[in-house]
Amino acid sequence: QVQLVESGGGLVQPGGSLRLSCAASGSDYMFDAMGWYRQAPGKQRELVAVITSGGGTNYAGSMKGRFTISRDNGKNTVYLQMNSLRPEDTAVYYCNAYRYRVYWGQGTQVTVSS
Repeated sequence: QVQLVESGGGLVQPGGSLRLSCAASGSDYMFDAMGWYRQAPGKQRELVAVITSGGGTNYAGSMKGRFTISRDNGKNTVYLQMNSLRPEDTAVYYCNAYRYRVYWGQGTQVTVSS
């Protein structure tokens, strides 16, 4: 059974940085795409960034230039480096992976506040 486990969330001041990690277990194949979504209180879940097995990336507009997604195919792990964080980045961040079907992690809380 595939499981995605996120880590790296926490409390950070505006302008700070965090690095999220998501490790996939229970899979003997490489995912076609892995990515990050987020959901703020009272809002719908939204795309943050996605990366394909070939390294192609796509970012939501407000994250471009501040967030960087990367992956280690050998470890079936995806990362999200978040810089210049803003209070509006506060949300639960979910890892997502796709091959044959979509898998979701449990989420990790990111809070940006002074």
